[in-house]
Amino acid sequence: MKVAVTSRGDTLDSPFEQRFGRSPGFLIYDTETKDYEYINNSVNLNLPQGAGIQAAQTISNSGAEAVITGHCGPKAFQVLKAAKIKIYYARADKVKDAIEEFLKGKLVEADGSDVEGHWA
Repeated sequence: MKVAVTSRGDTLDSPFEQRFGRSPGFLIYDTETKDYEYINNSVNLNLPQGAGIQAAQTISNSGAEAVITGHCGPKAFQVLKAAKIKIYYARADKVKDAIEEFLKGKLVEADGSDVEGHWA
């Protein structure tokens, strides 16, 4: 399974990013092979609106089946759910910590967005 994790860098030791749509990037982690790749999201960081929707489309195109993030707005949540991508909220310092919590079954699938749109 491929899992997208909001990240401030391109390694497993990178800081975990709390925001989904305005995350600097996404680490796409393969739970079977333990391989990962980084997708830069900087193109969406400065959008006046629609950053979450664009980020959700990026994740959908990556082949990820789940997202781990700190917070997700309503529009991004809708796009991810429509693409059948599961969303998990985490509180972690590093990307690898969020992945570890996921693999241990400590994260619960979200049933809705947890912030308003345009949340900073």
